Amino acid sequence: VQLVESGGGLVQPGDSLRLSCAASGFNFNSYTMAWVRQAPGKEREFVAGIHRTGVRKNYSDSVKGRFPISRDNARNMVYLDMNDLTLEDTAVYYCAADRDSRSMLFASAAGYDYWGQGTQVTVSS
Repeated sequence: VQLVESGGGLVQPGDSLRLSCAASGFNFNSYTMAWVRQAPGKEREFVAGIHRTGVRKNYSDSVKGRFPISRDNARNMVYLDMNDLTLEDTAVYYCAADRDSRSMLFASAAGYDYWGQGTQVTVSS
């Protein structure tokens, strides 16, 4: 099983980034996918999640309206389009997979079956 994140980097406040997560080694279409982040010195925080069908989505209040999540089941990919980035968005962003939807529905940063290694997003002026 592999979840490989990409797209992180150093940006300025107000900029945009697109994070991608490539999944392999499991039945991607059967898994809810999520993005979870961890800022320095802080606990992991749920960012966004998307049901296996792509119909239902959930967001943390801090990113709602700025970070739409999407998935491409034909390509085993999940995306996070990060817009209007702020200093508080600086963190390592992890892609996570969940066989059921509870973690995503409850906006939890735990309870996922698989995790990626993370990609660093740094927002700095």
